[in-house]
Amino acid sequence: MSRFYYWGPLLFHTKLKDDDLEKVEKLCNKNEDLNHRSELAGHIQGEYKIDSKSLETILEEYFDDFRGTYQHWYNSYNDFYINSAWVNYMKKAEYNPVHTHNNCDLSAVLYLSIPDEIKKENEAFEGNGNDNSGPGEINFIVGSRTPGFINHKNFMPETGDMFIFPADLMHSVAPFKSDVERVSIAFNMRYKI
Repeated sequence: MSRFYYWGPLLFHTKLKDDDLEKVEKLCNKNEDLNHRSELAGHIQGEYKIDSKSLETILEEYFDDFRGTYQHWYNSYNDFYINSAWVNYMKKAEYNPVHTHNNCDLSAVLYLSIPDEIKKENEAFEGNGNDNSGPGEINFIVGSRTPGFINHKNFMPETGDMFIFPADLMHSVAPFKSDVERVSIAFNMRYKI
């Protein structure tokens, strides 16, 4: 099952099968030799590189679906490959500020674990404003707020959700207060030339 949203750029959303999710989880660990923290925008202590080629092999079926959606959306197509990937072990009070990704054409995020405590915290959140993200949500933003425009999409992700989007699409992740760990994989892709 996949979705795309009619607004500015293509924001592709799909869900991984449990067995594929287990394969991806095996690529992840907290190996300090693979610490990726210094190259990333997030205020997250636990960020570690993972094997891009192995991830690409596991995700090939989902990329086929994305290729068809991309062709439909843009009426053209550029094939791609993963050029970097990392796992984020996000804890309470950590967050990702509004940012984009460099040295790539497409970016993606895949959720390995979204604890129920964060979901409950999000449901109880009483924020205001159209572009206000609740605890643990990812927020995608196009330009500034303009009357009559849809310039943002917020999602409280579920385990197994994967989003693929243009690398220059602004996005952020709101902090949460629960004493749990939210695990996601982010990866960047380049077009094959």
